[in-house]
Amino acid sequence: MAERIVFKNVEAPNSRELETYRARGGYRALEKALKEIKPDDLIDIVKRSGLRGRGGAGFPAGLKWSFVPKESKLPKYLCCNADESEPGTFKDRVIIEKDPHLLLEGITLTCYAIGIHTAYIYIRGEMVFGARVLEQAIAEAQRAGFLGNNILGSDFHLEIYVHRGAGAYICGEETALMESLEGKRGEPRVKPPFPATRGLFGGPTVINNVETLANIPDIVLKGPEWFAAIGTEKSTGTRVFCVSGHVNRPGTYELPMGVTARDLIYEHAGGIRGGRPLKAFIPGGSSVPFLTAEHLDVKLDFESVAQAGSLLGSAGFIVMDDTTCMVWAALNLCHFYEHESCGQCTPCREGTRWMSVVLERIEHGRGRQQDLDLLLDVCSNIRGQTLCPFGDAALTPVESTVKLFRSEYESHIQGKGCPFAP
Repeated sequence: MAERIVFKNVEAPNSRELETYRARGGYRALEKALKEIKPDDLIDIVKRSGLRGRGGAGFPAGLKWSFVPKESKLPKYLCCNADESEPGTFKDRVIIEKDPHLLLEGITLTCYAIGIHTAYIYIRGEMVFGARVLEQAIAEAQRAGFLGNNILGSDFHLEIYVHRGAGAYICGEETALMESLEGKRGEPRVKPPFPATRGLFGGPTVINNVETLANIPDIVLKGPEWFAAIGTEKSTGTRVFCVSGHVNRPGTYELPMGVTARDLIYEHAGGIRGGRPLKAFIPGGSSVPFLTAEHLDVKLDFESVAQAGSLLGSAGFIVMDDTTCMVWAALNLCHFYEHESCGQCTPCREGTRWMSVVLERIEHGRGRQQDLDLLLDVCSNIRGQTLCPFGDAALTPVESTVKLFRSEYESHIQGKGCPFAP
């Protein structure tokens, strides 16, 4: 079995309790850091590990931390992005509900490295149980001296707060997340300035995903070379893949970066249910381009997936067999993005609606041949014209299915209806 890092405790009895976490080596990394490692050296350790953000963009975590100024007249903040709303993605929820202290230790180490004394966990509003687990874990950690003033007898102090969102997909975008935390409408900000220099409440801010932060304790404890030896040269460590769709064993799988799509689907997820042929899969959540059966041997790391024409994103791996209607799949995702658009940018607000209108027309037998070029034209008018990546994410399912499965769209138009069973 591949080495586990962020899922190492999830199957242990009473895994969310502090006693269990400590018995399995928990908070030893924090002890080591406070006693032996200077903050700047800790940032360097994370840089040398090659850890890249697990939220979607894949930006080097240590490099992001180094952008925060050493001195600031305003307080510095850490925001843990637990607003897991990307369709097909459900890894952060497992970490939060099964091993909350791993996340808390990762947050504390990050704050120590950057000189932060206030951290927020921005959690998706629907994750009521997860929020309760985190609140209990924070209280446990405070009583044991792992949070609060003079942590483990040092001069470092930290307060962590849980903030529940209101179920808005857009608040997974880092600047909209900060707007929501400040009590405002969750809408993206203009950048620059970037959060590292002017973020939450105007202070320098680091925003990291749950899975990213959960890697920090083992990197500190076992060393950056150990972590860098897992995975590939440029995509180090493990990745939690969330596999859903037409597979026999849907679930979360922590595997080294660079595992192939074939191994993930057929070895770990048990293959396509009913033994049917694979038609398509999405490797990184609904906002990345579709891939097809010819991409089964693509390695699942940041570089290889990009070279294949998609993105690893959040590692939400959605599998579709040959019974799937690609027009329906695009329409289903387009409805989601239309609903979740914050409406701030006209190309996104209007473009997602028009894509839905045209796709509805095609799916229900009223499509015209020119609709295909119209869809691609709408996509081109959204791309790069919005404040945040939401617009580009929304057009991706439409554009990639038209390009990869154009004949299927044409069958809908010529046959005046969907050729697949409802």
